[in-house]
Amino acid sequence: MEREEALSFKIHSSSSSGSFHNDGVLSGESSSELYNRHVFLFDRLPRLLYAALLTNNTLINNETPLTICEGHDGTETSNGDVLIFPDMIRYRRLTHFDVETFVEEVLVKDGEWLPGAPERLQGSYVFVCSHGSRDRRCGVCGPVLVSRFKEEIELHSLQGKVFVSPCSHIGGHEYAGNVIIFGSSMNGEVTGHWYGYVAPDDVPLLIQQHILKGKIIDSLWRGQMGLSEYEQMKDQEQRLLLNGIRSSEESSAAYRSEDNFEFLPVKWSGLLPRKWRLFLLSEYHISGKEKEP
Repeated sequence: MEREEALSFKIHSSSSSGSFHNDGVLSGESSSELYNRHVFLFDRLPRLLYAALLTNNTLINNETPLTICEGHDGTETSNGDVLIFPDMIRYRRLTHFDVETFVEEVLVKDGEWLPGAPERLQGSYVFVCSHGSRDRRCGVCGPVLVSRFKEEIELHSLQGKVFVSPCSHIGGHEYAGNVIIFGSSMNGEVTGHWYGYVAPDDVPLLIQQHILKGKIIDSLWRGQMGLSEYEQMKDQEQRLLLNGIRSSEESSAAYRSEDNFEFLPVKWSGLLPRKWRLFLLSEYHISGKEKEP
């Protein structure tokens, strides 16, 4: 498939529960206004899926961010696969002919897409922002982190259990490298965690502590799916107390004295339990730097 010209959206911000978010935010209104985030989609399938989400915005009950990932044809993943979190399901090989029916059946009607039964995802899924067009920091940090994750996955024989992919802009580019990790907790609950300022040397820690042991790395942690900002902050305070630290301020001071570290702000308050997050695997090369139109 040939890459098409970039399509840029500048979309009005809205906090309504029916809004659609990507790098731009769509309100229930039909007009578009200047907004400080852009969407750059170069592949025909991502463009069509994004357009279908816009068209059905008022009919989709769950707020639905769409993220584009680099895909490849293989046993585990293929171009056109759609991963849905927190449902932890995958629909295989969506094509541009299927977009309208997929959005209507799965996202509008909250049912199943009949041409392809959903597959239950197993293991942990790591997405690393590598979108150099949105912010060069992610374009520089992202590919290096992806490579380090792949090295550690192979080193610890975690192939088929931990999956990593570069992805388009997910926000918080000032905290690059940005990493989102989805997986099941010890009690079987699907969790999603956002980490910032991740460096290559942090990758073994994330794999050993977060992915394998279910322990949150608070020095890099930016938030958790399904919790309000208040709930996230209270959970973090509880974790710090268990570690003998009385508050996030004390934690910040401790890190500053040793590593010149500033405690990261909790930001992922928007992904409540009944919101979906879609990851579309595409042949678009995320980490390649595209020129802004």
